[in-house]
Amino acid sequence: MTEQQQLELEAAAFRRLVEHLQKRTDVQNIDLMNLSGFCRNCLSKWYKAAADERQVDISLDDAREAVYGMPYAEWKAQYQKEASAEQQAAFEQGKPRD
Repeated sequence: MTEQQQLELEAAAFRRLVEHLQKRTDVQNIDLMNLSGFCRNCLSKWYKAAADERQVDISLDDAREAVYGMPYAEWKAQYQKEASAEQQAAFEQGKPRD
């Protein structure tokens, strides 16, 4: 596999992951964090960091919109639910300790 092919496959896999997360609005970010240690917000921040490393001008809001498929505030208003006590406890327990 060439470096270009690898780059194209990685980009396609990322696009597929983002598309999947955009369709699965029932999956809450806290659930993603509790199970995998990352969520849509993490992907947005990684997207922004990659742009910054390459000196591509993009705001965090634009990065979030690329991941969420809509403005973040709109996604939160439509799909985000209040985290349960159990979800919050699991989140606190799973946080890395310094």
